[in-house]
Amino acid sequence: MYKSPIIRKVKEATKITDPMKKDLEPTTLDFGPVQFYVPRFFGFCYGVENAIDIAYRAVEEHSDKNIYLLSEMIHNPTVNEDLLAKGVQFLFDTDGTERIPISSLNSDDIVIVPAFGTTVEIQEELQKVGIDPYEFNTTCPFVEKVWKRGKQLGKKEYSLVVHGKHRHEETRATFSQSAQHSAVVVVLNPEEAKVLAEIMTEKRPLSDFDEHFAHKATPGFNPLEDLKRFGVINQTTMLATETQEVMEILREAAIQKFGESDILEHFADTSDTLCYATNENQSATLALAEMDADIALVVGGYNSSNTMHLVEILEHSFPTYHVRDAGELHGPDEIIHFDQWKKEILQTKDWLDTAKNPVRIAITSGASCPDVLVDEVMLKVLSYFEGTKEVDDVIVPFETISSEA
Repeated sequence: MYKSPIIRKVKEATKITDPMKKDLEPTTLDFGPVQFYVPRFFGFCYGVENAIDIAYRAVEEHSDKNIYLLSEMIHNPTVNEDLLAKGVQFLFDTDGTERIPISSLNSDDIVIVPAFGTTVEIQEELQKVGIDPYEFNTTCPFVEKVWKRGKQLGKKEYSLVVHGKHRHEETRATFSQSAQHSAVVVVLNPEEAKVLAEIMTEKRPLSDFDEHFAHKATPGFNPLEDLKRFGVINQTTMLATETQEVMEILREAAIQKFGESDILEHFADTSDTLCYATNENQSATLALAEMDADIALVVGGYNSSNTMHLVEILEHSFPTYHVRDAGELHGPDEIIHFDQWKKEILQTKDWLDTAKNPVRIAITSGASCPDVLVDEVMLKVLSYFEGTKEVDDVIVPFETISSEA
């Protein structure tokens, strides 16, 4: 139900023409008065597809049982609303607020762990009522890879710095998993990493740690002691370039404090934990930002971290609108969109210049957004113009590539 007639065919064709994934040049879909620039990588990643597949199979195969999601399966309202319509219930809101007590469940109930993973504490609660939290575990393999790397470092007595949003489900899960074996602190961005680096190198007083980090660190975390040996891991949906910047800031602080010759004894190289799908999508979006577009449309949930980072990349190049789906487009005179900086849903008038010919639109979506929603946004935009080419005619070249392969 989430496969699309347009985007799917473009993706299938580019996989054939660029199997080594070396070409980041966006694809142009020329509809005459409207041209869409489509990035090489975007939309559903493996982890999200796997999570959705497990969730829907659970619903189909166990229709006689109560089925619960710990919280949102992924940060996409279309997917979550569809699961709710099929009778699935949420145990928690995305901020961790309890909706249904786990203690009210029994061993016959099914609980699906979302793609973000979950905390050790919730796993233990489920086990107490006789539910195996791993039976329907949709945790993304790349999130689990981060956890495994953290555990390896913990065995070697390294502390962990997590680059992420401390209230995000994935970061809460990573923090909990990591706290089993390491002292842990969360930093949001390079600015916070600089503050932590200055505390670590004693350019700032130790008291500054409590002000900036005590609420998102393991109890008793002491940066002067716990950052003698540490590594940096991340929330996989953060900007990969930003994680690398955080790593470099803290690595330089370690060099200042301990010297470069012994740096590997104090700072672990964890660059291999960066999610390849997030990195690919962000690299493709950077290439999209180089196009001569008039505007950009980014489709995805308003609470989707990776989607917001794509907006962040594109808005430096042209006016960019983050929309949930085609329902947010109310004609060329009005668009509803999310502003992550104001944390508000805005209404913008006269967002689309239909008098310009052609109008060039960069379009992409987050890793939790079904391709069909991108199709629907494109078709809605096309409906505002006269004389557009038929969809079938525009996608013929992509179908030909797929059929000849």
